[in-house]
Amino acid sequence: MAEKSSTKGASTGPREAVLRFEEVSFEYGHNHPILDEVSFSLRRGMKVTLMGQNGAGKSSIFKLITGALAPERGKIQRAPGLSVAMAHQVITPKERELTVRAYFESCFKEKVYDIAPKIEAVLEVVNLAAPLERQVKSFSGGQQARLLLASALIQNPDLLLLDEPTNNLDTAGIEHLTDFLKSYPKTCMVISHDAEFLNSFTDGVLYLDVHTRKVEQYVGTYYDLLKEITLRIERENRKNAQLAKKIQENKDKANFFAQKGGKMRLVAKKMREEAEEMEEEKVDVRKEDKTIRPFTIPHQEDLTGEIISITEFTTIDPKTHKPKIKEASISLKKRDHLLLRGPNGIGKSTLLEALAGGEAKGASIADGVRVGYYRQDFSTLNFEHTVFESLMSAMKKPDEQHLRSVAAGFLITSEHMKKKIGALSEGQKGLVAFARLVLERPGLLILDEPTNHINFRHLPVIAKALDEYEGAMILVSHVPEFVAQIRIDEILDLAK
Repeated sequence: MAEKSSTKGASTGPREAVLRFEEVSFEYGHNHPILDEVSFSLRRGMKVTLMGQNGAGKSSIFKLITGALAPERGKIQRAPGLSVAMAHQVITPKERELTVRAYFESCFKEKVYDIAPKIEAVLEVVNLAAPLERQVKSFSGGQQARLLLASALIQNPDLLLLDEPTNNLDTAGIEHLTDFLKSYPKTCMVISHDAEFLNSFTDGVLYLDVHTRKVEQYVGTYYDLLKEITLRIERENRKNAQLAKKIQENKDKANFFAQKGGKMRLVAKKMREEAEEMEEEKVDVRKEDKTIRPFTIPHQEDLTGEIISITEFTTIDPKTHKPKIKEASISLKKRDHLLLRGPNGIGKSTLLEALAGGEAKGASIADGVRVGYYRQDFSTLNFEHTVFESLMSAMKKPDEQHLRSVAAGFLITSEHMKKKIGALSEGQKGLVAFARLVLERPGLLILDEPTNHINFRHLPVIAKALDEYEGAMILVSHVPEFVAQIRIDEILDLAK
């Protein structure tokens, strides 16, 4: 990369810069600063990762690039005629009501004639069979993720922005996307918490530090970034330790000379001044992202016998979209953990939704069992509620002190409490959803892709909580490394 914003020098090359941030500052209101004099550049044809803690402002950077937001100070320089397209994290409720054809038509400001061949070509790129008159909401989360990517690709942009593109994708989908990005000839910037995915194609990392609100620019993969940060912290701590030792020595000598009186007092004064100068030389050690505290999801205490049984379920053929009823023999009691498997579009999320709502044919939940349901699109949350209202509504008996203690463990501050759910980042919504599960004390836990949008630093903590959950649990996840950390007692493969 041509420039550095903080730490590591960048490689020089013949490719021109297509985008340049020059001391850009941005904030949401007076109490929510996002960027503080940020500078970085992108060169033509590069594939760059944008990383940072949940809520740091990564999506805001994308919106600044597209022009949806404007900087408070500084400049954003774009190459003449640069076209930009972004694949968002989620499809909006309004877009979900559109047909596939109308959804792609909405990607363009002006009418595109004979758009059908273009749609078919781009759907082939993302490996999705999607009839043009079918409604977007009828597709699974993984299929919608492919539609999001296709909606950006159909615009043939010079700069492609992908916001969490692996969310909801199955293994085959992630492999297909990875292969595509490796051969993609244009400039691409990707937000993702999936380190393995990113390291397979990235040229460099832009790291948004939530504490300093600066963007640090690194060459190489995320693992290179971690190594560089670790070495930097060690250097800073070592320098401060050496200074602290010298400062203490000067203070001790100053006290000794001060007691001698006479001219020795001048020597003591000089040594104190030197100690003060060394204090100013101390550096602020780089703060690392905070990780959520270890937590437990308490289970409903009055659970006895069978909690849920499943004797049949319905799957959907991802290509023909036709339903098929299959038999099963599933019985879950306390401490029983069930994993649902199957490719995108086979009906996993539809089955989970029906189970959570008590409307699944061939399935029954015992009377009185409380269901904790984590949806991949967070639609169980009321986006008009404040975070405080959302958490309070999850409690059987109001207890504000306990609520705030649980929230703090999920990095939900008093400032977050006042915000509406809809104003949070997707990652912050996920942490609120987990906090609600802790407060709900469910007997049956149903989780649909709980790793989506979540900072990968939090995932081992979440996996441990799920592994130790003592109620019944049904889990869908396409992240093998995450599932491997959780005790699974039974697997139901919807494709068999």
